[in-house]
Amino acid sequence: MFSTQLAIKASVQVLQKLVPSEEAGRGFSFPPINTILRWKDVTPGINKVVIIAILSGLIGTVLFLVAASKDARTAPKGTRNLAEIIVEFIEKNIIMETMGKSGMGWTPFLLTMFVFIYLCNLPGIIPFIQMPATARMGVPAFMALLVWVVFNATGIKHQGLFGYFKNVLFPPGVPKALYILVTPIELISTLVVRPFSLAVRLFANMLAGHLLLVIFALLTQALIQAETQRFFLIPIGILPFGLLIFLTAFEILVAFLQAYIFTVLTAVYIGGATHPEH
Repeated sequence: MFSTQLAIKASVQVLQKLVPSEEAGRGFSFPPINTILRWKDVTPGINKVVIIAILSGLIGTVLFLVAASKDARTAPKGTRNLAEIIVEFIEKNIIMETMGKSGMGWTPFLLTMFVFIYLCNLPGIIPFIQMPATARMGVPAFMALLVWVVFNATGIKHQGLFGYFKNVLFPPGVPKALYILVTPIELISTLVVRPFSLAVRLFANMLAGHLLLVIFALLTQALIQAETQRFFLIPIGILPFGLLIFLTAFEILVAFLQAYIFTVLTAVYIGGATHPEH
């Protein structure tokens, strides 16, 4: 994560040196970072990021409502086929791999988590939007807090309040002499690190991708629109444009991977709270 941040910072510095300044009368300047990350409110308290998150929830809901309305006795096609593929992916590649058959009851929750995060990630590659809702800390933080509440509540439900925190703070099989080190580590890990790492991992990866796309898009534009006395820069604009195309395709994969990783870790935490022996 830190290497990505350094790379972004270095890219911005290089871009600012290469791209002529408006103040110098040369036609272009790199916009302030604040204008890239902060979107003006459409209405008080609601900006485009909030709208993206709302639309992501609505699109996912409509998708499965339409799929559920199809006749299950006929061969699945269209919307129902897509919905069944997603459900099967969640069950086989996430639940069965982390929780086993006993975790099938968590399919709706994990399915909702995966679809919502993926749909929030995708706008990062859509022209004229190019801003994933997860590139703002509010959405990942809310999702991570929700997961934290769910897996702790699940652990308390299955093990009891005392039993749950006993297994968390004093893991079975650990020599008693090591509890002086293990207990504070487990306490911080369960109550602080897990939700924090979930939120920051998703936020940092999507924000980094968003900034890189913006940087290469602006660099391409600057080089292609170079003034006559610097016409030799125009062919060079092909290079950042090629990287822009590659990074856009790569961000499609990143959007999927980040939704997958977040959902897998959620399943792992819930499974561990339900079956502490695992």
